[in-house]
Amino acid sequence: MRQCGLLAETFMKIDTRLAERLKKINPSSTLAITSRAKKLKSEGKDILNFAAGEPDFDTPDFIKEAAIQAVNSGFTKYTPTTGIAELKKLICEKFKKDNSLEYLPEQIIVSNGAKHSIFNALMVLLNRADEVLIPLPYWVSYPEMVNLCEATPRYIKTTAANNFKISVADLTKHITQKTKVLILNSPSNPTGCVYSKKELEGIAKLCVEKNIFVISDEIYEKIIFDGQKHESIAGFNKDIYNLTITVNGLSKSHSMTGWRIGYLGAPSDIAGAISNLQDHSTSNPNSIAQKAAVAALNAPEDFTRKLCQEFEERRNYLASRLKEIDKLSFTLPQGAFYMFCNISKTKLDSMTFAKRLLDEEYVSVIPGGSFGMDNYIRISFATGIEDLAKGMDRLKKWVLKL
Repeated sequence: MRQCGLLAETFMKIDTRLAERLKKINPSSTLAITSRAKKLKSEGKDILNFAAGEPDFDTPDFIKEAAIQAVNSGFTKYTPTTGIAELKKLICEKFKKDNSLEYLPEQIIVSNGAKHSIFNALMVLLNRADEVLIPLPYWVSYPEMVNLCEATPRYIKTTAANNFKISVADLTKHITQKTKVLILNSPSNPTGCVYSKKELEGIAKLCVEKNIFVISDEIYEKIIFDGQKHESIAGFNKDIYNLTITVNGLSKSHSMTGWRIGYLGAPSDIAGAISNLQDHSTSNPNSIAQKAAVAALNAPEDFTRKLCQEFEERRNYLASRLKEIDKLSFTLPQGAFYMFCNISKTKLDSMTFAKRLLDEEYVSVIPGGSFGMDNYIRISFATGIEDLAKGMDRLKKWVLKL
């Protein structure tokens, strides 16, 4: 009995050693799958990875060369917290050319990836009583970042019938007096949905009426299919511009995930607050990666265009193969590089589905529970057609046995 008491006392001490805010943070269910996949691969198993959240293409050589030159020239010291002037000027030009957004360099914050940019924006906007509206399914880190800010995530459930997009009516029903921020992600992870200009104009109008900030996550902007045009919500008028933090980066467009360069454009007061926060948290993003980013933004968009074409071909192939499997259904993604598949007919929850598929057929996918929808899985087509073909052969055979 004494041992049980000591054990309980030990656990209580461990619990009180950590900050209360961390008790709201859920561990990533995706890590269980990816860790298991890595272990099996290390044992020599032929793992087909459809879980990847990054392009499989290498970073272009001209970007690598810029980084090498930065090292050789001694550009390895601290830089200004919010990024070097050369890079911020190019980001301003990019926003104007691609998004019709006018930002001054002091409104630009370069951070350690787009995730860092989003977290910084939430940190300077949110108080404990505030609520953040998040369309569901959502990217896994949105709710957890809100929890870390000690605010409350509120979900707007979407359906495949509406291509997983929220409408003005949906948004209206979920707004309360505590609503402070709406997070929008277009093109979306995990669904690949893309909001049209008309849809965003309606959302913008309501956000202005209700004085709701918008964090617009546009990291997949360049990966968009079927001749569609990406729209930035901040570009419609000055009112929504003054309520929007536009987030982007180079991870997806230039296959620079590990370089950790993201950025945002924001109204001056918000940008100033984020600058102050970054001063005392991370300071500047990596100096060498900033020089690589300069090369990326200075270059023609040939790499990104080819990357997008390749992803569209893979999407079409994957869709054709999924149509062969009666127990799975999907909505064709309009952007990004994910297929969000309904697994309801298999009678399995998403984690069981993902674990069994990995253990029995060595195919790795992400369970939809990670995105708030447990009757779905996410299949990444950030891998070559040959691997897609092998993986779909295994998936089809396995589902038929269920």
